[in-house]
Amino acid sequence: MKMYRIQVIYIALAMILTLQIDFLFGQSLDIPVKGYGLSFGNSKNFTGMRFNFRDVDVEHITGINFTLWRSEQNKEAVVDGISLGVLPDAGDMRFIQLGLGGVGANYSLTGVSVGLLGAGAGEQITGLTIGGLGVGSGGDVTGISLGGLGVGAGGSMTGINIGGLGAGAGGDLNGFSAGLLGVGSGGNMRGISVGGLGTGTSGDAIGISVGGLGVGAGGDLWGINFAFGGVGAGNDAFGLNIAGLGLGAGNNLTGINIAGIGLGAGNELQGLSFSLIGAGAPEITGITVAGIGVGGEEITGLTLSIAHVRIENEGLLTGFAASAFNYIKGALHGVTFGVVNYAHSVKGVQLGLVNYVQDNPAGLKVLPFFNTSF
Repeated sequence: MKMYRIQVIYIALAMILTLQIDFLFGQSLDIPVKGYGLSFGNSKNFTGMRFNFRDVDVEHITGINFTLWRSEQNKEAVVDGISLGVLPDAGDMRFIQLGLGGVGANYSLTGVSVGLLGAGAGEQITGLTIGGLGVGSGGDVTGISLGGLGVGAGGSMTGINIGGLGAGAGGDLNGFSAGLLGVGSGGNMRGISVGGLGTGTSGDAIGISVGGLGVGAGGDLWGINFAFGGVGAGNDAFGLNIAGLGLGAGNNLTGINIAGIGLGAGNELQGLSFSLIGAGAPEITGITVAGIGVGGEEITGLTLSIAHVRIENEGLLTGFAASAFNYIKGALHGVTFGVVNYAHSVKGVQLGLVNYVQDNPAGLKVLPFFNTSF
């Protein structure tokens, strides 16, 4: 039985080699009839099982297509079925594509595509795609994509995208994306993004973003954002934001904000904010705790700091603040507790060793233990 199988293989190979001269001229041997059944050679339109050394100007194949080598003259072919070979390629390939070297389509790959080195398409990849080194598309990638080094798309990527080093899209990135070095998008990121060094997008990041060194968005950050280094948004950051070093937003920073060194917002800091060193924004609302200092133009809520709380000129502090030095260069509406308390005017009370109210009459500007506006 074993010898019989070997003989069959030898006969098939001999037929392929014998007919190859004719195949180069676009001819083929089709059994039992032209266009259907079993084909050896460069059949242009065929349904069934087909064997060829290299496809040239093929139009449409349906069934099982075995092509030993790739061709630069097969960019418009459509293969529906199973494509096998060292480097199978066509214009559009649909269903199952397996290549010992790689798999490539001038336009689209659809279904299951596996290339030992890589898998790529000029316009679109859809389905399960695995490339030993990488997976790439000039357009969109949709489905599950796994690349030993990376996964990339010139357009959008949607689904599960995992690259050994990184995953990136020129457009939007949607779903679960991970890379040992980084994950990036030229559009928006939605879903779960994990980058060993960092994740970044020029647009908005919505969902869960985790980066070893940093997480950043040119637009908004919405959801859970964590990095051992820094987390930053060009516009708003909303949700749970945790950074080992620094955390910032160009506009508003809202939610639970935790930073190892400092956190700040270009406009308003809202929610529960904690920093080992400092926290600052023109407007601060909520509970704000910082090891060294908290500063802003208007602060509302509970504010705690070891060293100082500072309100800029003509500003306002509303609520309760406690620190060694509460420096309110404006109005206090509430209570400050510290070693030294300073305010221009007080609707409330200062409690501390030295309490200064600038607008008070002489003799009442500085009082021990307690002061208010008289």
